[in-house]
Amino acid sequence: MTGVKCGAGLMDGGDIRDARASDCEAMRALLNAEIRDGVAVWHETERSAEAMRAWLAERQEAGMAVLVAERGGRVIGYGGYGAFRPHSGYALTVEHSLYVAPAHRGEGVGGRLLSALLAHARARGMHAMIGGVEARNAASLALHARHGFVETGRLPEVGRKFGRWLTLVFVQHTFT
Repeated sequence: MTGVKCGAGLMDGGDIRDARASDCEAMRALLNAEIRDGVAVWHETERSAEAMRAWLAERQEAGMAVLVAERGGRVIGYGGYGAFRPHSGYALTVEHSLYVAPAHRGEGVGGRLLSALLAHARARGMHAMIGGVEARNAASLALHARHGFVETGRLPEVGRKFGRWLTLVFVQHTFT
């Protein structure tokens, strides 16, 4: 995947490329901002630099994708996927996540990352990709629908953050 040019959707011809260890701090900053301020991540403990590096190495060693969107030499988003569940029966199903810097949302960055993750998973022979989205995140639900994901489950009030209950919506893309 390294060096794939994604000019359409990244306004200045930015890249979607494989993440490198040197990207960990930028990815960690995006993730930790979401932990502090958003509901895409349902825990409240920020990720350490060491944990971020270990997460990236683990994903890459397993042959899973971790991709960054870069513009002007700066990481403005990232996405990755990993095992959906640890049991062998789920070996061909993965779960993904995407994070885009707030200043770059609505510019097509998330869509380019999601397209690249889908292409990577398809090339590895995966059968399905799952996403978990907070029910009030209409933009994310619409993004997934545009990329062929369908809602497959809704778990009301299974999470809690910022003093309110959160509803988890599972979306699924099945490769045919």
